[in-house]
Amino acid sequence: MRTLLVVGDSLSAEYGIARGSGWVALLERRLAEQGLPWRVVNASVSGDTTAGGRSRLPALLQQHKPALVVIELGGNDALRGLPLSGTEDNLRTMARAAKAAGARVVLVGMQVPPNYGRRYAEDFEQVFARVAQAEKLPLVPRLLAGVADAPDPIALFQPDRIHPKAEAHPRMLANVWPALQPLLR
Repeated sequence: MRTLLVVGDSLSAEYGIARGSGWVALLERRLAEQGLPWRVVNASVSGDTTAGGRSRLPALLQQHKPALVVIELGGNDALRGLPLSGTEDNLRTMARAAKAAGARVVLVGMQVPPNYGRRYAEDFEQVFARVAQAEKLPLVPRLLAGVADAPDPIALFQPDRIHPKAEAHPRMLANVWPALQPLLR
């Protein structure tokens, strides 16, 4: 059985929702239902930044020896106003480390709320595209597509308007699945 490692933040760590209802748990169930021989390790930590993921990744790679790594980090970097150059460097370093350990990598892109300004939002989104292109990684452009831009997005978010409710997580998995599926066979 091969291991799929998810290194993410609260969006993957099931913040504020029942255990087993997040997109990573839904992914694990889908793999089992399809008879695909994968063990899913969710190493996501609420509040984590790309710097935190970068520092945790070497031990995770050594411990779990994953064949596939999903990197879902960066949102907290933006929320904290960290320099985009650092976010990009951390994501690139993580991707390279995972590939050097023999894993394939999927990068999950993030968006920032509109109150950060159009220019910052575009620059932030381009970080993921540049890393994916430079490292030749499949990219999920926006984890929250169909959630943050839903007709009534407030209905899909917890009161903090940052963390999706459990009802949004199937859509999040639907966003990730097309990038993952070709790597699972």
